[in-house]
Amino acid sequence: MNKQTIDYIRAHARDDVRTLALRKMPEGVDASEALQQIEGRQLAARKLPTWAANEELLWPKRLSMEQCSSEEAAAYKADIIDRFKAEDDIFIDLTGGFGVDFATIARRFRHSIYVERDAALCKIAAHNFALLGITDFNVVNDTAETVIERLPDTLRAPIIILIDPARRDNAGRKTVLIEDCTPDVCALQERLRAVAKLVVVKLSPMLDITAAIRAIKGVSEVHTVSIGGECKEVLLVVGQEVAEPVIHCCGLRFTQSEEQNAMPEYADELGTWLYEPNAAILKAGMLKSIALRFGVRKLSPMSHLYTSDKLIEDWPGKRFPVTAWTGFSKKELRTLLQGISCADLTVRGFPQTTATLRKQLRLREGGPVHLFAATLADGRHIMVKSLSV
Repeated sequence: MNKQTIDYIRAHARDDVRTLALRKMPEGVDASEALQQIEGRQLAARKLPTWAANEELLWPKRLSMEQCSSEEAAAYKADIIDRFKAEDDIFIDLTGGFGVDFATIARRFRHSIYVERDAALCKIAAHNFALLGITDFNVVNDTAETVIERLPDTLRAPIIILIDPARRDNAGRKTVLIEDCTPDVCALQERLRAVAKLVVVKLSPMLDITAAIRAIKGVSEVHTVSIGGECKEVLLVVGQEVAEPVIHCCGLRFTQSEEQNAMPEYADELGTWLYEPNAAILKAGMLKSIALRFGVRKLSPMSHLYTSDKLIEDWPGKRFPVTAWTGFSKKELRTLLQGISCADLTVRGFPQTTATLRKQLRLREGGPVHLFAATLADGRHIMVKSLSV
């Protein structure tokens, strides 16, 4: 990158990229490179604040920035791998991408290998890793399939692998099924288990966990990763022999058998508190056993809301003080909604959609009130009034 382009990037680091794209660039400035670097750092400021503070790092195209892990998510994966690694293990990221996961995990290994089929990303990664203090590493511009076929012949140490298959098809559309991702981990799984003592597979948060456990053999752990209240990743840990995979979410652990056998108490009345689970809890399917863990009552089998008379301080999700609740007769709703013209509205286990119910009640979005439309175990439809949090 020439000096004119570097100076331009520094001068316009906080400017709107779309506005800059419409302007004539000064002589000597590589417009494409300058706009990519400015946009990349701006995106990183929210997702990768530590990286964004380093002015010497290079940034990839927008799609790679959108697909890369946040610093928090990368650290979570590093902590998982740390539980299984030994001193002489080698770490291989078979789908390196921008390299956030690799750089975070590689710090904990004596030697690591970054694999990426995109030559431009390899060039950026090699530049950035040196600046980030990663010392003993190799950058390999090749496909995951080709590299694992050569393993472990080229290495003489136990291997831990991370693989994050691309979740887009050839037309750029998002995919969810494991076999539709690139590379196809289902097709590669026998080879992966043969060459590595541990494999961590990063998958879409839209993935069906039960289907994933059936598709990938040898799964010992499943992690639903929550960042900012959203489920950002599903991780499969493969390689340890267990009777049944343990599912981890929001610091909690359970098995699918435990969930299936759980018999929570259902509510016939609302307590003084209403609880909504974190998205990672919902994704993991911890819907009945969580009620037993925290001593709360579930509103109904289909309403994934919970209630108690005493505040549960460490509830993994949102807590709402119940100010009032009623049935769904016109008279009851008129009384409950008196003076309310706008409110946040959540529908759980209820026959109408949020949009339809909002239109019916003539409620605008926003305001200090939060309303929940739900169903109790005896089939009664109820409306709960609370304060937004």
